[in-house]
Amino acid sequence: MSEPPVDGRAGRAREPADVLIVGAGAAGAVLAKELAEAGLTVVVLEAGPHWVPERDFASDEKYASQLYWTDPRVTGGADPIELGANVTGRGVGGSTVHFSMVALRMWESDFRVHSTDGIADDWPISYADLEPFYDGVERELGISGPMRWPWGPRRGPHPYREHPLNSVAQLFARGCDALGIGWAPAPLATISAPKDDRPPCVYRGFCVYGCSTNAKSSTLVTYIPKAVRAGAEIRAGCMATRVNLGPDGMARSVTYRRTLADGTRVDEEQAAGLVILSCYSIETPRLLFNSAGTGSPDGLLNSSGLVGRGLMVHPSAAVFGRFPELVYQYKAPPTLALTQDFYETDLSRGYARGFTIEPIGPLPIAFARAAQAGLGLWGSELREFMLDYDHYAGWGIVGECLPSDANTVTLDPDERDADDLPVAHVTFAWGENDRALQAAGVARCREIADAAGAEVTWMADDTAHLMGACRMGSDPTTSVVDRWCRSWDVPNLFVCDGSVFVTSGGVNPSLTIQAIAARTAHYIVAKAGNGSPRDWSRDGTGGPR
Repeated sequence: MSEPPVDGRAGRAREPADVLIVGAGAAGAVLAKELAEAGLTVVVLEAGPHWVPERDFASDEKYASQLYWTDPRVTGGADPIELGANVTGRGVGGSTVHFSMVALRMWESDFRVHSTDGIADDWPISYADLEPFYDGVERELGISGPMRWPWGPRRGPHPYREHPLNSVAQLFARGCDALGIGWAPAPLATISAPKDDRPPCVYRGFCVYGCSTNAKSSTLVTYIPKAVRAGAEIRAGCMATRVNLGPDGMARSVTYRRTLADGTRVDEEQAAGLVILSCYSIETPRLLFNSAGTGSPDGLLNSSGLVGRGLMVHPSAAVFGRFPELVYQYKAPPTLALTQDFYETDLSRGYARGFTIEPIGPLPIAFARAAQAGLGLWGSELREFMLDYDHYAGWGIVGECLPSDANTVTLDPDERDADDLPVAHVTFAWGENDRALQAAGVARCREIADAAGAEVTWMADDTAHLMGACRMGSDPTTSVVDRWCRSWDVPNLFVCDGSVFVTSGGVNPSLTIQAIAARTAHYIVAKAGNGSPRDWSRDGTGGPR
C-alpha cells in the first residue's frame, strides 16, 4: 500500500466541504467512499495517524498497543468495563485494523426485540431495510464464508470461499458434533483468494494486531483508498473538539486540533454543508457534550436527554481447556468456526435473547492476562502455567446485552485530556437478564470443551463491542437520530456509527455498522440529487427505502 497523501495546508483557510465526517473507522470510511464516488466533496477528520500496514504493523503484541484508543477515560458503576484495546481504535481504519474480522449479520428478530420478547425497544428499521446494504458491504470487503448459512435470514453464498479450520476450530467442531450442536465455518472479513491488489490470508495469526499483508479487509485497505481516489480528503492527526452551529441552528463547522509533523498542535476549523459524526459509542457522545452551547446547555442533540444513555457492551466470557495434543492456538485467524444454536429467546432457559459462541486464539500476553484474571496466577506460577500455552484452546460468547438508560457516557467533572477537554466517564452495570445469559453461555462453552476432550477447563470474564448511547428511533422524544441517522435537533448533523444501535444483538457489530453507513450514504446521495447537500431544510425525514 502506498503512503497516505500528505496535506500541507496547516493553518490555511479551507474551502467549505459538502460533507465533513468525523472519524475514519468502520462507518466513516464507508460514508467517505460512497459520498465521494457520488460526486460530493468530502473531508474526513481522524484523530489518529494514517497507517501504512507494511511500515506500521508488526507481529508484536506490545507494539500493537499503538492501534488502540488509550487516551484517558474514567470507568465506573457496579460493573466497570475495560476501555481501550478491544473496543476502540485510533487511526485511519479505526478498530477494523485490529478487530477479529468476524462478519455476521444481525437477525430479523434483533430489530424487533420489543415486539417479539416484550423487552427493550424495536428499531425504526428492519432487517429487510438493511439486507441490500449487507450484500453490498460483503462484496466490497470480500467476506469469506460458507456456501450455506444454517441460521438467521441470510440467503446465498458468501462472496469468497470459507477458510480452512485451524486446530482450535477443529476441536470446537468436535465438541459441537459430540453434543449435537450445529456449527459452521465463520464468515470473516479477510480474503481467502486475491481481491483487487490484495493477497489472500497466509494464516500468520497476528490478525488482531494489524495485518501487515493487507489480507484483512479493514476499511483502511478497502473503503479508504477508494474514497481517496474519488477525491475525499482524509485528514489524519486531527482531533475534533467541537461542533459549531450557525445563527440558524444548523451545523456550520467542526473545530479540531491538528498535530503537525514537528509535534506542534494547532487549532483549525472546517466548514461543511453536512456534518456526520462517526466517532463510536464513547467519543461521539463526548464530542456532543463538549459542543454544548446557549441553545443546548446539556449537550448538542440532547433535547431528548438520551445522548450518552443506553450504552451496551457484549459480554464475552471465555472458557479455556487444556488438551493432551498440541493445539497452537495462535495460528490463523482466531475465529474460524462458530455456533448460533443459542441465539434467540427460548423461555425454557430462564432468560431472554441469546448469544453466539466463537473460538478465540489469544497470543501469549493476552492469554497470560486471561490466566491472571481467571485463575489468579502470578509470578513463578504464571510462568510455569504458560509452558502449556500450546496445549490450550478456548471459545467464548458474544452475548446480547439489554439496553438500560442507567448505563451512561457522560463528561468527567475532574479528569481532562492533553487538549484540556473533559474526558468521558462511563458508568455500567449488568442487568439480571444479562447475568443469566452469561452464566448459560459459559455453561455451554464448558460443555463443548468437555465434549471435545479437554482435561481441565477454566473461565475468564471479558467484554467487547460497545454499542448505543445515541440511539435511533421514530420519535424525537425517545431517540437522538431518526431511521436515516439524521439528528432530530440539527437537520444537517448526522450520527452514524455503533452508537445508534437500539439493541445489541448477539453478533460482532462491525458488519451492521457498515451496512447502516452504506444505507445512510444512499439516503444522503438521493436527497442531494444532482447538487450538493449544503441546504438541508427542516422538511421531515422521509427518504428512499
